[in-house]
Amino acid sequence: MRTGRVCDEVLAQLEVLIASGEWPVGSKIPPEPELVAALGVGRNTVREAVRALEHAGLLEPRRGDGTYVRATSDLGAALVRRARRSTALDVLDVRASLERDAAATAATRRTDADADAITAAAAARRAACASGDRQAFVSADLAFHQAVVAATGNSVLIDLYAGLTEALRQSVTAINELDDDPAAFPGHEELAAAIADRDPDAARAAVDAYLTAARSLVAPEGAR
Repeated sequence: MRTGRVCDEVLAQLEVLIASGEWPVGSKIPPEPELVAALGVGRNTVREAVRALEHAGLLEPRRGDGTYVRATSDLGAALVRRARRSTALDVLDVRASLERDAAATAATRRTDADADAITAAAAARRAACASGDRQAFVSADLAFHQAVVAATGNSVLIDLYAGLTEALRQSVTAINELDDDPAAFPGHEELAAAIADRDPDAARAAVDAYLTAARSLVAPEGAR
């Protein structure tokens, strides 16, 4: 149970930090003493607010490590729980449904700032791949796809996709571990170019290219 009005106010502040992306999904939140100092409230109040968000599924405690952001909303938390029981192919099917239309929509609606963000995300993805740091590459790959979805301007789709972050991370990690040459993985550079060129058909084709390649790694014999 929460302790009352002060805890509710702290809880609301933490929810804003999560929903705004200041605390992104997958990030570690500040330790309890820092939160106490920053929020100007007692340790018990902070503890109760954090526990409430853990119970809601927005935060996840990891023993010996700290507390991490797991989802940006109650919907996202529910998607995380469901995605944990899904296969890599199930996640790829969902990605196909969301990302093909998102790419086409981004190509028609994107602003110059969106195009710049996608181009920068693609460059960061290339750099992470070249570094050989697979964890950094997975994060950069996710950031690229999130930039594409953000360019749709559809807040519902953006929130839905954010809710799938953990499942997407697991999927991308699994695919990356099976791929001997991530630099040659198709579709991403083409997708960035198609959105920059405002070409929805080319954007869909680029998504099909990387999803087809992903499926060939996850189920090389086409089992489904």
